[in-house]
Amino acid sequence: MKREKITDALKSGRILVADGAWGTALQSRGLKGGESPELWNVEHPELVLEVAVSYIKAGSNIIETNTFGGNRYKLEHFGLEDRVSELNKAGVEISRKAAGEENWVIASVGPTGKMVLMGDVTEKEFYNVFKEQVIALEEGGADAIVVETMSALDEAISAVKAAKENTNLEIISTFTYEPTVQGEYKTMMGVSPAEAAAAAVEAGADIVGANCGKGYDGMKQIIEEIRAVLPDIPIIIQANAGLPELINGVSVFPASPDEMAGQKNLWIEAGVNIIGGCCGTTDKHIRAIRDAVDAGI
Repeated sequence: MKREKITDALKSGRILVADGAWGTALQSRGLKGGESPELWNVEHPELVLEVAVSYIKAGSNIIETNTFGGNRYKLEHFGLEDRVSELNKAGVEISRKAAGEENWVIASVGPTGKMVLMGDVTEKEFYNVFKEQVIALEEGGADAIVVETMSALDEAISAVKAAKENTNLEIISTFTYEPTVQGEYKTMMGVSPAEAAAAAVEAGADIVGANCGKGYDGMKQIIEEIRAVLPDIPIIIQANAGLPELINGVSVFPASPDEMAGQKNLWIEAGVNIIGGCCGTTDKHIRAIRDAVDAGI
């Protein structure tokens, strides 16, 4: 039986639970700095599968894929630019295996590391690079594309349009925000949540929101700002597990599972529809969020 769309599942008022961090989980399994995470999809697929399975077992309805840096520009750093299709398909197939037929796979598309503003790339080049990636992600069996951790509108909109115009998948668009001295939240490029969400929807996004950033503080404000301009669009929040602390040269995210789950009511009251985690968020955090959502408290 074909899965219903994520947006259709949300129409009843259901709150869905997404997954947590992938980078943190892969590092705990031996991924070293300077290695390509996406290469693990073919060289260590059993370890990537462990991550996906851990989130499904913790109660995630939606899991991502190990394809965040799967675009040609990122893969060039590792001499893997000719393996875009292979690595992205493999990443989706792993998450699809873990998700089964009841749960959704949203394929991760992250930033390229290049900027139109700096003359590194044109918007057309952005579009073509994302087009190559999203086609492979659909072929691998994804249910949706999540264009995530974006800061620049031109890059994000190019990715959303590439997915909209070259796949039949639902599209999720999330930006990462930081607080300003005025108490507002903006991306590194000065884009507000309302501006980013409205532009993403106009380009074809079905779900919008925020991920990463400075922990979970401010996510309620971000949700409210998006909801003020887009009263009916589904919103996803995937916050980091607090502000990272450098301990013995390693970034540690201090927020406990109960702390993360404790934000649930604030976010739901503000209008969130999907709750997950980003950097530092483990399967234990997701289990706590799952339990809190199920308890309705």
